[in-house]
Amino acid sequence: MEGRDYRFISAETFQRLIEDDAFLEWAEVFGHRYGTLYGPIAEQIEQGRDVILEIDVQGAAAVRSRLPEAVLIFLAAPSDEELERRLRARRTESESEMERRLAAAREEMNQRSWFDHVVVNDQVERAAAEVAAIIDQAPAQQHT
Repeated sequence: MEGRDYRFISAETFQRLIEDDAFLEWAEVFGHRYGTLYGPIAEQIEQGRDVILEIDVQGAAAVRSRLPEAVLIFLAAPSDEELERRLRARRTESESEMERRLAAAREEMNQRSWFDHVVVNDQVERAAAEVAAIIDQAPAQQHT
């Protein structure tokens, strides 16, 4: 949603923000650039609030380098077959885009070992409870 989940900006503005080092993390994924501005995240952390980011592995690596105290949680599908079923159920990509997305998702699954925690998203309620428990157990300054 514009202004809440996403803010849409011009390519020129995005480039300027990259040059100004304004992003906590950013990446180009499937021809589109995405990023998380550092300022709003830093404000929330300074106010003692937990910050949860839904980002890919590349973004998580960037966050780890900028905020080494961040707690990284990898949400994993229970199996490759279930991952493919979930992606196909969206019906948002062509077959060639789907194959590219599946390959990228499988590559990300191979990188989950360097995250602090891996949560298997087999049942939404159980996985959410596990994520909440991880957040509750983290020291206050690490709630990111």
